[in-house]
Amino acid sequence: MINREAEKELKELAKQFRAVAVTGPRQSGKTTIVRKVFSDKTYVSLENPDIRRFAADDPRGFLSTYPNGAILDEVQRVPELFSYLQQVLDETKENGLFILTGSNNFLLNNSISQSLAGRVAYLFLLPLSIGEIMPEANQSNQLMFQGGYPEIYQNKVDPVKFYANYIRTYIERDVRLIKNINDLYTFERFLRLCAGRIGQLLNMNSLATETGVDAKTISSWIGVLEASFIVFRLQPYHKNFNKRIVKMPKLYFYDTGLAAALMGIDDISLLTIHPFRGALFENLIVLDFLKKSFNSGKTNNLYFWRDNNGNEIDLLIKKGNRRVPVEIKSGQTINDDFFKGIRYWQKLTGNEGGYLVYAGDIEQKRSQSVSVVPFNKIDQIEM
Repeated sequence: MINREAEKELKELAKQFRAVAVTGPRQSGKTTIVRKVFSDKTYVSLENPDIRRFAADDPRGFLSTYPNGAILDEVQRVPELFSYLQQVLDETKENGLFILTGSNNFLLNNSISQSLAGRVAYLFLLPLSIGEIMPEANQSNQLMFQGGYPEIYQNKVDPVKFYANYIRTYIERDVRLIKNINDLYTFERFLRLCAGRIGQLLNMNSLATETGVDAKTISSWIGVLEASFIVFRLQPYHKNFNKRIVKMPKLYFYDTGLAAALMGIDDISLLTIHPFRGALFENLIVLDFLKKSFNSGKTNNLYFWRDNNGNEIDLLIKKGNRRVPVEIKSGQTINDDFFKGIRYWQKLTGNEGGYLVYAGDIEQKRSQSVSVVPFNKIDQIEM
């Protein structure tokens, strides 16, 4: 079993709140981590039709079955539970009583915000981080191709077959659970078009034109992808330093293996010369920083910056009043051009420091406190 970095934070939250909600993509390891950390608690899967029917028909009776609390898996399947759960939590002084998991961010958040606000803590569990997988320095292509889902590493599942089934299950089941979308063929086309835009500015009008629907529909569908942990938006940093800056977010996937599969990459050898290799590598690194934030219980503190002249910082980490620049390069050989963005940022802000994360294996300390960090050692970078 792979030890998850989020275990420590999960234990801390359970000591401070009466309930903890662990949410994230389907098959990201939520059930595994909660059953490991809270092995003394009764496990209840609301995917089971009989149990789900009992919980929906008699929420009060269902919860009274577990006076010592329980792990309620896929709890968003029975939204009726939350109002009754509120009363149970209000009547107890015990922290960590119920542990909730859910793969659908929208349904879980909506229910909790109405019934359990202030009583429940969140932990977002994404697929495996680079530090949890521990790849070798020359395995960046393999990492992008396989992605981070635990099943692929624990049970040696073929990534091509895994993602083909993941996409099918997601479209046929999860999409309908979140929103009743009738034209699944068009939605799948939209999903594949999104994969071809990772690391790019999110232009909904362009997506609408290529998909064949209106921009309002695209906006709604992007919301569906975000709610089900398929994509996320990296927001721009707005301080303009007296220059015009880009204010559109960038689009990234929560898993590069899934994005690669949607691009039609069915063999790892295709990545070597694939035109989207750089975008996938950028997605991999941005995503890993996001995982680091979530695993330690922090909110998303990541941005990018770009002005209208094309000057850009791939990633800005917000640390108090500071913004630490990170440049991301998929090459394995350090090139002086790699530092162009950081040098421009340093000149603009008057601040030193920053990181260059790349696909090679040599660590360096450059002038003006710029650290060169191999992709498989970015755990060294403090968030």
